[in-house]
Amino acid sequence: MARDLPMNTCNKPVVLSCEKISKSFDGKTILKDVNIRLCRGELVCLLGQSGVGKTTLFHILAGLYQPEEGRVLLNGADVTGKPGKISYMLQKDLLLPYMTVLDNTAMPLIIRGEKKKDARAIASSHFADFGLEGCQKQYPNQLSGGMRQRAALLRTYLSSRGVALLDEPFSALDTLTKSAMHRWYLEVMERIELSTLFITHDMDEAIVLSDRIYIIGGRPGTVTAELSIEEPKPRPADFMLSEAFLHYKRRLVALL
Repeated sequence: MARDLPMNTCNKPVVLSCEKISKSFDGKTILKDVNIRLCRGELVCLLGQSGVGKTTLFHILAGLYQPEEGRVLLNGADVTGKPGKISYMLQKDLLLPYMTVLDNTAMPLIIRGEKKKDARAIASSHFADFGLEGCQKQYPNQLSGGMRQRAALLRTYLSSRGVALLDEPFSALDTLTKSAMHRWYLEVMERIELSTLFITHDMDEAIVLSDRIYIIGGRPGTVTAELSIEEPKPRPADFMLSEAFLHYKRRLVALL
């Protein structure tokens, strides 16, 4: 069952961490003394109300913002303020409508200096894993919402293999599609050995997906609690109807 853990606890190698991160804008402190760790193979959710600084924290982790205090470590190396080291997917898929799905997904490799032919070959080799086989020559407007998100997730994966930051990637999907995407993403994560830090406002989503959940709260935002979801993966299709799920949800409600 659920239990509160000491801050920043995990029993696998740490692939991404931030230490004592603080950030202000125009003299207003948005984040204060934030400490987070992501371990290899984990999916860790950041859960909290709007305005507590979750997206600002992701911008710092991705190197887009420089914190006033603290540092970001990727596999032990300091990447604070260094963009392009960690892949980051926003809520919208941001696929370019005039490019094929294959060229959209290959774009990070081309930007890194791969020849277009080689980049396309590498990207195409992952289409089956991401449930996109046969879509290479299609354009984004020919895909469903769920398929567009798969393409965006593949592009994110190819941007920086091993670690992904996802900011509410499934929030625009209908309930049934979102549920299917949850199951699919967890399967893909395990298959390609991906570690994921995931922002959500949805308690149910956090419980279904997470190995651990960080609660972000307060003004300025900080980590107020950490919760481990100990149910084994893959979780059964009826997990959300179980007493275990309700127990975790009660704990989250109390922590929030």
